[in-house]
Amino acid sequence: MTATARSRRANGSRKTAIGLLSLAALALLPAIALAKKDDRSKPMDFTAKTTNAYNAPNTITTLSGNVKLTQGTLLITGGEAKVHLDGDTQIARVVVTGNPAHIQQLDENNNLMQGDAATLDYDNINGIAVLTGNAKVTQQGRGEFHGDKLTYNTDTSLITGEAGGDGLVHGTFLPKPKPAAAAPKPAAAPAEGK
Repeated sequence: MTATARSRRANGSRKTAIGLLSLAALALLPAIALAKKDDRSKPMDFTAKTTNAYNAPNTITTLSGNVKLTQGTLLITGGEAKVHLDGDTQIARVVVTGNPAHIQQLDENNNLMQGDAATLDYDNINGIAVLTGNAKVTQQGRGEFHGDKLTYNTDTSLITGEAGGDGLVHGTFLPKPKPAAAAPKPAAAPAEGK
């Protein structure tokens, strides 16, 4: 990930928004589950209209048109993807642009996480998705977050957010559903003939 210099005014309000969002997300950690632990150990498959592919160390493969990448329960889609292979020819990073770029994955409890943005930069080694440009992350049954830039750690479910300009990071925490009340038992009918 890269950092950019910001003005003091913007940086101060961003730090506050990031800090509050991070604290709120940390409060939920005991209640949230992690991404499927074995997804990154599985092969990554792709489909696209065109490809310029390399299967060599330290290369970048470009996929264009209706891009779809899958790895276990992980699904990434978009208009174009650049797949970065490291020195061991392992997928290190996937950068996707689209209308929107999309990521989704199940956690260990089979709850779905989904994210959409103009650009998705997914660190496949560390399981960190950086969504930039009208970003949205939804955690099934737990809530959703909106911002100019959202960073989602699939290993810890921690979300951090930033807002550009005078914008704000928005979030919603959903309450835990309460167990359904037992249906009332029907009254016994009076016996006939007595």
